[in-house]
Amino acid sequence: MHVLISADMEGVTGVTCPDDVEPGNRRWDYFRKLLTGDVNAAVEGFAAAGADDILVNEAHASKRNLLIDLLDDRAIALTGRQKRFGMMEGIEDRPDAVAFVGYHAGSGRQGVLSHTYIASTISGVRINGHPASEGAMNAMLAAEFGVPVVLVTGDDRTCADAADWAPGAELVTVKTCVDRFTARCLPPAKTADLIRSAAERSLRTLARPEPPAGPFRYEVDFQVTNPVNAAIAIPGVEQTDERQVAFTLPTMAEAILCFKAVTVLATSSIEPRYG
Repeated sequence: MHVLISADMEGVTGVTCPDDVEPGNRRWDYFRKLLTGDVNAAVEGFAAAGADDILVNEAHASKRNLLIDLLDDRAIALTGRQKRFGMMEGIEDRPDAVAFVGYHAGSGRQGVLSHTYIASTISGVRINGHPASEGAMNAMLAAEFGVPVVLVTGDDRTCADAADWAPGAELVTVKTCVDRFTARCLPPAKTADLIRSAAERSLRTLARPEPPAGPFRYEVDFQVTNPVNAAIAIPGVEQTDERQVAFTLPTMAEAILCFKAVTVLATSSIEPRYG
């Protein structure tokens, strides 16, 4: 059985502030161990349920966060930034199941380190009029490939969000949001048990998801105006408001690739100290 794990970092055990997840910081270096611990707990659970092909796709920032020497040797790490589907690289191989470990709530929503792709730039994303977090859009992409989301870990707001876009998944709350940079955090030994048990349960029944119906219209809101001119350089992306762009594509795979391009160009337009 082939399982794909998409491993983000903001929703990892104990993480509460930007320094915890920004590469190069001492706190990031410390929390890499906890990220690897959450991933290992999922790997252990999936292996106990019979998974013999477990790919861990690094989905956070530089996509070089896992401590490979501490990774469970039943898993393979997919490390590096140059990935066609980014957070969901590996979904094109149509695994039997996908897990979202260390995920977080979307931009403009309450939740620990809530954001969508670009924390200080994107203020909202909607797909066909509905607010869409990273988890929501990644689950739609998985469904288009016929792959069920079986496990989601993160804070309580992430799990509440996931109940809508992954209703059949096991949900593991590793911390409870107090505010965007504050949480009540369970210790790693406790969260490891919860993740391990949930991962093992999650493979007992696998149901092929219903593919989402296209076309898919993305609306992306920015906090400032300059990303708009950058993003509309992409054919088919149009300005729809002073701080908003939109585009429509027939498949989720095409739409999420276009969104990825929008975020790359938007990031290039930002001044580090001014936005």
